[in-house]
Amino acid sequence: MLPKLKILFLCTGNSCRSQMAEGWARHLRGDVIEPYSAGIRAVGLNPHAVAVMAEAGVNIRGQTSKTLESLRDESFDVVVTVCGHAHESCPVFPGKTRVVHVGFDDPPALAAKETDPRKAIEHYRRIRDQIKDFVRTLPESLGQRI
Repeated sequence: MLPKLKILFLCTGNSCRSQMAEGWARHLRGDVIEPYSAGIRAVGLNPHAVAVMAEAGVNIRGQTSKTLESLRDESFDVVVTVCGHAHESCPVFPGKTRVVHVGFDDPPALAAKETDPRKAIEHYRRIRDQIKDFVRTLPESLGQRI
């Protein structure tokens, strides 16, 4: 049996997109992926991300918002940046770690522009579903074999 592929999902604040990606990876591909998430900084787990993931049957409530510094002793096969800022700020990783950018819109920023809370939460659901579709393609879409 091959070891699981260690994937770090990285975004700016490790509050929403990277947390969703970690949750989906554990839920859908936990047999072949060991997922992690982190941010350039840690701003706390977004309650709307927790809520929309729960709607889809994935519990991320126990995940915590963390920085890259807190994972400095981990080695990763692949780092997936899920936002432009994280991609631009992404440090160099040692060894054979590959960095891949797969950007997603920022649900909190989009929701902040809405006056109707029902429309605001739809941004979280749309990004949740886009991230799910991406995670379903892993690890093959990264050129990795399982």
